[in-house]
This record gives sequence, structure tokens and C-alpha cells, in this order.
Amino acid sequence: MKTILPTLPTQFGIPIVIVQHIGARSDGEWFRILEKLCNIKIKEADEKEEIKSGMVYVAPPNYHLLIEKDKTFSFSIGERVNFSRPSIDVLFETASEVYEDKLIGVILTGANSDGAQGLKKIKENGGLAVVQDPLTAEIALMPRSAIEATSVDYVLSLEKIAELFIRLDQNNLE
Repeated sequence: MKTILPTLPTQFGIPIVIVQHIGARSDGEWFRILEKLCNIKIKEADEKEEIKSGMVYVAPPNYHLLIEKDKTFSFSIGERVNFSRPSIDVLFETASEVYEDKLIGVILTGANSDGAQGLKKIKENGGLAVVQDPLTAEIALMPRSAIEATSVDYVLSLEKIAELFIRLDQNNLE
């Protein structure tokens, strides 16, 4: 995220929701560092909060983050999915039901297969699937799992993903 988010302009219009696999007792240091590097506003998602353009939302530790039909967040302390809570699959599956073909799912480096089934659901609902090139990932398992699970629209380095985001945002404004 430290490669992608700082390149996004202040007026970036697409909301971004991040699930980061961190410990339940995380002190949030990675979040504070990221916040200082970025031009756009970053915050931890709040329950019942409306999703707004130009914001970056981060799932709170130890809660699944879900998207409701009214485009607000909700939390769950349900079972871990792929050994993870929050789970990317949970977010992607609920978001794909709400945003359908207007959703972009992105899978970056990671040490399990979380996100692969959710990305498949995004594709089934007409959304866009973007995966970090496993050759550029610190840990390639998560990107590889996503590529194996579904047809992916883009397999890119982090720098190219940032460029794609900016291009998609500009096309969205036109």
C-alpha cells in the first residue's frame, strides 16, 4: 500500500477499502505511517458509516468488514475465513453484491489464499479483478491463489496498479 496510495491525487474520486491482515492487538503503527505518506484521507471504517468517494477506509483489526445494501459498513466477529479476521473474501463477497460491475477487487502480497474466492465473486458480478504480479510480491501465495481461482483482468506491479487506479478514476470522471 505504501507504493500505491501515496501516488493517488488529493481529488481521487474512487473509494478504497483495505483489509490488512494484522494482529488483533495491533497498535496501528502501519496505519499512521501510511496516513502521513498519502494525499487522500485515510481512516478506520466505522460501523454504519456511509462509503464516500475519495476516501480510503481500513478494516479494524479482528472484525470482518462487510458492505451493506445501503452502501454502509457493518462489522462481524464471525469465524475466521482463511485463518483471517478481517477477511478479504468477506469484504469482496458483500461488496460485489452491492456494487456489482462497478467494483474493482485488488489482491496484493500475502501468505494465504484469502481474497481468491471473493475476487471470483467480483468477476461473476461483472467487476474488475486486479492482482499484483506474483513475481513482484513479497509473498506470492495470495496473488497466485487469486490468479488460479478466477480470470483476472490485470496482473501488474504495484507501480502499474497505481497508474491503473489513476486511469480508471480519470475515465470515471469523463
